[in-house]
Amino acid sequence: MKKKADVLHIIEELKIRYPDGICSLDYPKDYELLFSVRLAAQCTDERVNLVTPALFARFPTLESLASADVTEVEEYIHSTGFFRAKARDIVAASRMLLEEYGGRVPDTMEDLLRLPGVGRKTANLILGDIYHKPGVVVADTHCIRISGKLGLTDGTKDPGKVEQQLRAILPPEESNDFCHRLVLHGRAVCMARKPDCPNCTLRPWCDFFRKEGA
Repeated sequence: MKKKADVLHIIEELKIRYPDGICSLDYPKDYELLFSVRLAAQCTDERVNLVTPALFARFPTLESLASADVTEVEEYIHSTGFFRAKARDIVAASRMLLEEYGGRVPDTMEDLLRLPGVGRKTANLILGDIYHKPGVVVADTHCIRISGKLGLTDGTKDPGKVEQQLRAILPPEESNDFCHRLVLHGRAVCMARKPDCPNCTLRPWCDFFRKEGA
């Protein structure tokens, strides 16, 4: 595992390269982020951002989504993949938010996990981006892959273990933005199929680069 000084160097270098450590999903309302993250499963954020304007124009309130015909929601989100399960979850979660949470997106892990289609990754993102709670780790595919290459984790692919290991070494106030920056780095430089090691400014602290001699 990394020394504390190396972890801080990685954090600072990512801040320089990606000063805006924010989610790439577009959302004016809290619940829209919740549902956009659901749509992003096995789909790109870019595609989700193309789909959601029409979806939320047709269903502009939580009440309208809660009473929506699931098959109509399916039509709007079809291109995101797994659209039947996603549409079902969005409508069911809308109803639950209204009936049990007064129309407000919950601010605890326990309550968020009760919502249809919400797992720890989504819940952590909501807690970090909406409620700005410290210590959250969004263990998405980019985060899992790159943190393993850097040596911030032991290389496990298990999201729960990655979350646990990153929580142990990241300053709580940095962890949420750090995960967003890893996503940006994964798209721009450390791609899954062919990482661009020669142009990666994280090379001095990267276990993968040191071992592979890339």
